[in-house]
Amino acid sequence: MNKTFSSKSNPQHKPSLWQKTTASLSLMLLGGGIALGGNYLINTPQISARTPESSAVFTAQQNSQQVTTTATPGTFVTEVVNKVGPSVVRINASRTVATRLPEAFNDPFFRRFFGSQIPQIPDEQIQRGTGSGFIVSSDGLILTNAHVVDGADKVTVTLKDGRTINGTVLGTDSLTDMAVVKIEADNLPAVAFGDSDQLQIGEWAIAIGNPLGLDNTVTTGIISATGRNSSQVGVGDKRVDFIQTDAAINPGNSGGPLLNANGEVVGINTAIIRNAQGIGFAIPINTARNIAEQLIAQGKVDHPFLGIRMASLTPEVKEQLRNTREFELADEEGVLIVEIVPNSPAARSGLRTGDVIKSINGEAIKTADQVQKAVEKAQIGEQLPLQLTRQGRTLDLNVEVGVMPS
Repeated sequence: MNKTFSSKSNPQHKPSLWQKTTASLSLMLLGGGIALGGNYLINTPQISARTPESSAVFTAQQNSQQVTTTATPGTFVTEVVNKVGPSVVRINASRTVATRLPEAFNDPFFRRFFGSQIPQIPDEQIQRGTGSGFIVSSDGLILTNAHVVDGADKVTVTLKDGRTINGTVLGTDSLTDMAVVKIEADNLPAVAFGDSDQLQIGEWAIAIGNPLGLDNTVTTGIISATGRNSSQVGVGDKRVDFIQTDAAINPGNSGGPLLNANGEVVGINTAIIRNAQGIGFAIPINTARNIAEQLIAQGKVDHPFLGIRMASLTPEVKEQLRNTREFELADEEGVLIVEIVPNSPAARSGLRTGDVIKSINGEAIKTADQVQKAVEKAQIGEQLPLQLTRQGRTLDLNVEVGVMPS
């Protein structure tokens, strides 16, 4: 529903050749939240320490909402739905957008011939959309997807009992597609949380939401895979390792819960994956809770940031380098830095275009995804030790992890 980079290159190579290389490679872009095909931008969400207030909300709720349903063939889905269904809500969002008229409408020549026939189009129009969400605290905290409420002027929440209540967006985070909405109500039925890190491929998955405007729709399937990174599923601007399921997830399901056989929330369904047929994706609940706690505490999430564009040093990439710029790399493995974001932590630390990252924190690096995960785990302000090769020499550099610019 809804709603990068320069540094001194090696002296013997001309910058224009690097630009050609950049255009020909499938790259990962770190630092701006932009997807280029299968590319990454390192501005990954930092999982910060939970604030006492937000942590207490989730911990207390989980302890008081333990689900004891025994999974019995033919009945466990009904029991899960009966227990969790009242916690699932419909979210309606509306936003006012400016109307863009075709330039021809303002052309005097055009108006002279068609003046009275030109339609009167208002300067603004209201866009409306519907998504799903679920209650995580009895006093009205609701988790949903960021794209459900992003930019909304007005948000309303409809409960299963028929009540519609105005909602306030406490915060959104586009990089993880997470949002928290608050409604003023008490004694609401809240979900219990599972542990998404313990999911097993093949176990049951139950999705509840409002797909295509069909309220309280239930679909079932299994956990098809875990740890699907954003580039694998075609949303390189996100910073999530998705759960994959064959439970049907359609527009309108966005923000609804993915449940296990015990009725515990293990993920947040998202319908942002285009051209997906027979498969759906969900944000792991462990990731969602950490992001939500930051949104509740400060209304935003600070993402770790290095500021480099990079590519895994695969045989295909090395061949492209040879063919496009007659450049031969001796390194068999590692991650090639293709560009540096100006004034970024990477630029300040002395990293250069053409460097090959070999290890981070002593751990061998072979893929750009490993670099992404290493930064993801780092604390903002932390010195991240990198070992790299530059023109055949081995160098050790420390990069201070920064905050992704807004």
